[in-house]
Amino acid sequence: MSEVAYLPPGKRELTKVANRQAILDAARKVFGDLGYETATVRDIIRGTGLAAGTFYNYFKSKDEVYLALASEGARQFAPLLKAQRAQSAGWEEFVHAAIEAYFLFLADAHKSWLSQRPAGEIQPHVHGETPEMTAVFNEVREAIVEEMAGGGAPVADPDYLAAACIAIARDVGEKMLARRPIDTKGATAFAVAMIQGGLKGLQQAEG
Repeated sequence: MSEVAYLPPGKRELTKVANRQAILDAARKVFGDLGYETATVRDIIRGTGLAAGTFYNYFKSKDEVYLALASEGARQFAPLLKAQRAQSAGWEEFVHAAIEAYFLFLADAHKSWLSQRPAGEIQPHVHGETPEMTAVFNEVREAIVEEMAGGGAPVADPDYLAAACIAIARDVGEKMLARRPIDTKGATAFAVAMIQGGLKGLQQAEG
């Protein structure tokens, strides 16, 4: 039986939460220190102080741990994105504010292990989608639909456009973090230009 099986139900749940968080915290540090490709499950376990069997009660692999970290990042960023949407006067302002907020979020060493990785390391691509990631997508899509309805944004397929905006932000952000020094302003200017310029090209193609 697991090491938490003999605890009262309330304490058992608290222990499960604490164990899972210990694994995520250790993985964040290990991935930052060694790089994702170099890091192993054994490295993560060593950083937790937990038994190896306990790790596998929560995650099957380091890929699952990475997905959980990405999901945690999406959960933390979602309210920031919602705030930028509420404060922005229009589509272009929202795009700039959202992209800038995202890149600053990535570059903040206190919020993301990604900015601590070895320079030049390629960010692993997450396979699968969590409810937290879906919530970010839906927030972007809703902003697009709202702006289109009010005439503030060019008319385009909202699903494709939301996916494209997120993909540009993700991939440019990945390259931004691989460089030293990390240039959030330059990355923001480039990503915003790609999104806005791409929309103009899309209008011309559909016109």
